[in-house]
Amino acid sequence: MNPRSGESPFTLAVCAEMVFRDLSVIERVRRIDALGFQVEIWDWTKHDIQALVDTGAPFSSMTGYIDGTLADRQGADRLVETARESIAVAKTLGIPRLNLHGTGLDGQGLPVKPCTDVTGPMWIQAADTLNRLADLGQQHGVTFVLENLNTAVDHPGVPFARAEDVLTLVASVDRPEVRIMLDLYHAQIGEGNLVELVRRCAPYIGEIQVADVPGRCEPGSGEIHYPAIARALNEIGYRGTVGLEGWASGDDELALQRFRDAFTL
Repeated sequence: MNPRSGESPFTLAVCAEMVFRDLSVIERVRRIDALGFQVEIWDWTKHDIQALVDTGAPFSSMTGYIDGTLADRQGADRLVETARESIAVAKTLGIPRLNLHGTGLDGQGLPVKPCTDVTGPMWIQAADTLNRLADLGQQHGVTFVLENLNTAVDHPGVPFARAEDVLTLVASVDRPEVRIMLDLYHAQIGEGNLVELVRRCAPYIGEIQVADVPGRCEPGSGEIHYPAIARALNEIGYRGTVGLEGWASGDDELALQRFRDAFTL
């Protein structure tokens, strides 16, 4: 069923790490919540968890590990170990989705262990690691979402970065506790053809993230026609979360309103 005109059929969320940056994180969370959005955070170890709880804000997602990697055995063990720690925090905050990447990232978003040549055994190990995480997700009632990234601008050297790679891995595991964090900003830089990508990924999408290209700011600031993306998501029956993971090109509240407008049908 289509939503009434002037409404969004999606739950809208905003990354607190990237807007209202003149405020403390707690005040950012309060501001985002007051504007009617859910809240995304990144590395939970950098935040006062009780202070976040005390805001009363609804949280959409956070990073689901501290360190580790998908595709080597030792790194996978560490990834699963720190995912357990992350699940406990997610439950405290009521967060349903825990975000993953092809390898651990440092504070600048660069891979701790860069890799440009992904081998067959690495694919097998990555799928095995995702199955282990699916077991955790099933046990604790959370979903792990593997995010596609771009290697041309923001994350050079990250393995399994392309949306096509993420789709292949998630589809090979094919468990509801492991889904795609489909980031359309990264996909536009790395692959393009976003409407068709949304359609192909449809059975495996856990959450959508957005920002415009170039600049990684709110919808309407760049080249992506996000109203067309919103229509495509509506047509495939997507009713999940769309998260703004981008900077404000100017005024923060105006940026969030432009985001809302792009996903209002």
